[in-house]
Amino acid sequence: MKLNDIKIGYRLMLGFGLMLVLMAGMTTIAALASRQAGASLTRSVDQSNAKSALVAAMRQNLFHQGLAARNIGATADLNQMQKEMANIGIEQQRYRDNEAKLAALGLNPAERAIVDEMHGYEQTSLPYFKEAQEYVAGFNAGQALKVLTTQVAPLQDKWLAGLDRMAALQNQEIGTGISRFKDDSAHATVIMTLICAVAMTLAVVVALRLSRSITRPLQQALELATRVAGGDLTQRVAVGAQDETGQLLRALASMNDSLAATVGAVRTSTESITVASREIASGNADLSSRTEAQASALEQTASSMEELTGTVRQNAQHAQQANQLAVSASAVAAQGGQIVADVVQTMATIKASSYQIVDIIGVIDSIAFQTNILSLNAAVEAARAGEQGRGFAVVASEVRNLAQRSAGAAKEIKTLIGNSVEQVDAGGKLVDSAGETMERIVSAVRQVADFMHDITAASQEQSVGIEEVNRAVGQMDAMTQQNAALVEQAAAAAESMQEQATNLARAVGIFKLGAQDASLHAALPPARGPQYRLGATPA
Repeated sequence: MKLNDIKIGYRLMLGFGLMLVLMAGMTTIAALASRQAGASLTRSVDQSNAKSALVAAMRQNLFHQGLAARNIGATADLNQMQKEMANIGIEQQRYRDNEAKLAALGLNPAERAIVDEMHGYEQTSLPYFKEAQEYVAGFNAGQALKVLTTQVAPLQDKWLAGLDRMAALQNQEIGTGISRFKDDSAHATVIMTLICAVAMTLAVVVALRLSRSITRPLQQALELATRVAGGDLTQRVAVGAQDETGQLLRALASMNDSLAATVGAVRTSTESITVASREIASGNADLSSRTEAQASALEQTASSMEELTGTVRQNAQHAQQANQLAVSASAVAAQGGQIVADVVQTMATIKASSYQIVDIIGVIDSIAFQTNILSLNAAVEAARAGEQGRGFAVVASEVRNLAQRSAGAAKEIKTLIGNSVEQVDAGGKLVDSAGETMERIVSAVRQVADFMHDITAASQEQSVGIEEVNRAVGQMDAMTQQNAALVEQAAAAAESMQEQATNLARAVGIFKLGAQDASLHAALPPARGPQYRLGATPA
């Protein structure tokens, strides 16, 4: 992660935290070094003091042994001698205990050599002490004293000399510890000085890095703001930081881009406004002339509409009269249709009567046929009767003739009635056709009446509409006159807008948009006053 990706607050916290850690580290190291050196000195001095105390105790033990030996020589009391020998044994045991404690403290080679030497003296003196003890037990104090003074005393002198060397060695160890403490303190001072120098160097580096990581982006932001204030919008800022300064630079870069886009858009809009104002001025002049021509045409249209209104009103009246005639014709056609319907009904009745007559004639024909058969039978019977039946034969012959004539008349009547029925059928069909035709005529007349009614209503509506159009044309004429005045005002406004667009172009001309300026300056034609060239809105 880059340093500039960290927030400024976190960076300052890290920087000061690092310094605090360094200070705490130096303090801790100094305290540990001082403590270690002091502990080492204290441990060395304490150990040397303890050893010196044990050496002094061991010397005291030897002294008490010598004193007890002299006391043996000075007394003749056996009990006192034994008591003194017992004291010598006690002091020897104390000596051995102190010697063990001294060995337990830890001995260096020099100390070990002295202790071994004194231990040799001790082992050498033990037989002499035993011999002296035997002399004391034998009440020979003089010989015991002689052994102690001639054999043990020289050993004790050497023994005491070893203890003196041991004490001197402990004093020397104390001096060595103090010297070592001084050396360790000096070494610790050098190390602390080096650590302090490293810490100071690191603190300076961190301070410089922190300062540069904050001041450099701020310097870039200041330069960008200065150029923007001077009208230079061509600068491009590469922002890689994620902290507050990076956010500030990105915001300023975005502001610069947005301002460049806005200025470009304003330039383009200014150019468009300038061109549009010129076109509006030219269009207003054309509109003024066309408005005057339109006013003249509207006057002629108003006159023509008045004439058309009169004509439409007259057509409406004629259509109303034609509608009344169509209604009358529809009523007459309805009456004719009813009459034809009555005729059709009458023809149907005649046709039914003709069919009844045909049935009656059929009955008559059947009677004539039967009568003819009876007359034939009567003639046959008369022939059989001979002379007696001659008169009956004559009557039968007449009846036969009458029956034949009746049959012939019936056939003729049937033929006539059949022809009449056929004619009645044909007449009925014609009457039916006439009835259907009359129905179609009545329907057509009704439709004509309906159409005439619709035409009359439409003519009335047209008359009303034409009158409204006439009024509207009059209003349009008045509004056209008003529009002519408004067109003159619009022309003056377009002229003023063109001047304002020129002033706006002069105002935004101070900004530099880099490579876009060339295309922008080539897009706008010369205008009055200072010339400005505007172009497309920057992407």
